[in-house]
Amino acid sequence: MSNLFTPNFLLKNRHVQTLYASIFRKIPNHTFDIEKFELSDGDFIECYWYNKRDITNSKPIVLLFHGLTGSYKSPYILGTMRELDKNGYDSVVVHFRSSSGVMNIKANSYHSGKTDDAMEFIKSLQNRYTDSKIFAVGYSLGGNVLLKLLGETADASPITAAVSVSAPLQLDVCSNQMSRGFSRVYQHLLLKDLNRSLEQKYKTHDMKSLINLEKKDVKKLSTFWEFDDAYTAPIHGFASAQDYYTKSSSKQFLKHIKTNTLLIHSIDDPFTTPEILPKEDEISPYVKLEIYQNGGHVGFLEGTPLKPKYWLEERIINYFHEYV
Repeated sequence: MSNLFTPNFLLKNRHVQTLYASIFRKIPNHTFDIEKFELSDGDFIECYWYNKRDITNSKPIVLLFHGLTGSYKSPYILGTMRELDKNGYDSVVVHFRSSSGVMNIKANSYHSGKTDDAMEFIKSLQNRYTDSKIFAVGYSLGGNVLLKLLGETADASPITAAVSVSAPLQLDVCSNQMSRGFSRVYQHLLLKDLNRSLEQKYKTHDMKSLINLEKKDVKKLSTFWEFDDAYTAPIHGFASAQDYYTKSSSKQFLKHIKTNTLLIHSIDDPFTTPEILPKEDEISPYVKLEIYQNGGHVGFLEGTPLKPKYWLEERIINYFHEYV
């Protein structure tokens, strides 16, 4: 399969690319080895290993960071983990807090710029698997987290090579985009899950005193701006949604990255706009951009609707092969 993405004309529509796998792709069930990783603040995340490794094994480890409301169940996660396994990599999906389906302990959760949980887990891997190289893939929100982490760590990055797919590099621009046209449908579906998760917090925390929002008003949050102003920003110490977006957007960190990183993006991504794409002077020499006209959001399907080929998985593996 070519490293250049060339979709069939029947698959060029942005929404077909974005939705096809979640609607039509059937991947056999897999039994994961679940690691409940304890965090330094007393909370935890759940990390799902695909074919749990032997501690004496020195195979490379690939960390997968899912998108907003994603998890081990997401087709792009399952498909990539299966292909990584076939190609000699161990892999683990690092769930953000509560994303595995088990509610976390604290009143806070996760957001697009929260890198500290991931770093704690990565450091534990370095201590446990001293002979293994660590790679990482981030999708959408997870791609933003990964790029920010790489920029923050710069020369001290623990990652050998990384791939970011469809990352919302400028969060405010992307939040605005999600309130336009058909993108509002995606926003509505994602917010249903986010609001439901926030409502769960009221069972174990005095959320009214923490964020000054009545439980009955959670369901009224209908845009990302509203949700992030009401919950994400105050519970994580930001002054406002704009403050959160400004400090957490990964675009400003790209020039500091010292890890070989592939950034895959499509012009027709319905979650973003071309406005967010970095210029040459906004990235470091370690960052390689692959920008395609088509591909949707975490799509990148080739072949035909009846015989689709998941180009993205092959591209990730081919890129990592350069650094094993």
